[in-house]
Amino acid sequence: MEQQDFIDRLVKLRINKGVSARDMSLSLGQSEGYINNIENGVNFPSMTVFFYICDYFGITPKEFFDIDSSDPVKSKELLEATKNLTSEQLEHLIAIAKSIK
Repeated sequence: MEQQDFIDRLVKLRINKGVSARDMSLSLGQSEGYINNIENGVNFPSMTVFFYICDYFGITPKEFFDIDSSDPVKSKELLEATKNLTSEQLEHLIAIAKSIK
């Protein structure tokens, strides 16, 4: 993943969460311009802060880098909601997902 891909992913996840760069920075215990500097390509987070960023979004580092998943938080929520479904219910859900796609 290139730096611009990282930035694009961060911005998309932050916007999906509905939080400003300033609020996210402060929530991570950083200066108020920290995330803005990352998104502008001025800085890059340390590995420690990257893990905090993933925790902040409620995703794993693998999910952060999976750019094919447009909203990993919602994907996790959907997967969790399917855990107690019957096989028949799962088949219906799969058919619905395929028809939407």
